[in-house]
Amino acid sequence: MDIKIAKTEKDILKCWDVINVLRPHLEKDKFVATVKEMIDEGYILAFIEADGKAVSATGYRYQQYLYIGKHYYIDDLITLEPGRGKGYASALLDFVVAEAKKNGYEAVTLDSGHHRSTAHRLYLNKGFVISAHHFQKKF
Repeated sequence: MDIKIAKTEKDILKCWDVINVLRPHLEKDKFVATVKEMIDEGYILAFIEADGKAVSATGYRYQQYLYIGKHYYIDDLITLEPGRGKGYASALLDFVVAEAKKNGYEAVTLDSGHHRSTAHRLYLNKGFVISAHHFQKKF
C-alpha cells in the first residue's frame, strides 16, 4: 500500500471525505485552511488512495510529556466504510509506529471514543494497551 503525506491543498482536500466521517462537526470550507495551520504546528496528515480518492487517513503529531517522553500522538485514524477490512488502517498505524521508531521516539499514543470497539480491537491487536481515561472540560 502506498502511503502519502498530504502537503498540497489538493491532497488535503482529498482527505476531506475520510476525516469528515470521524469529525462530522468540521466545515468543508474551513478544512484545508485548518489542516494547513495544523501542519505548520507539526501535524502530519497521511493517507491511502484508491482510484484518485483517499480511502483511509491518519493525522498525527510529535509531542513530549514527562509521563511517556517523546512520542507521536494520533489525532485521527479512519477508513471509509467500503474500504474497511482491507488493512488500510492497520497499514497507517504501522506507518506511524515505524516513523516514531525511526525518529527515536518512545511511543505512539492515541485517544479513542469508548463506542469505537472495532478500532479498539485493531489497537489491541497491534500491541496498544488501555492505559488511562481521558477527561476534558469544554468551555
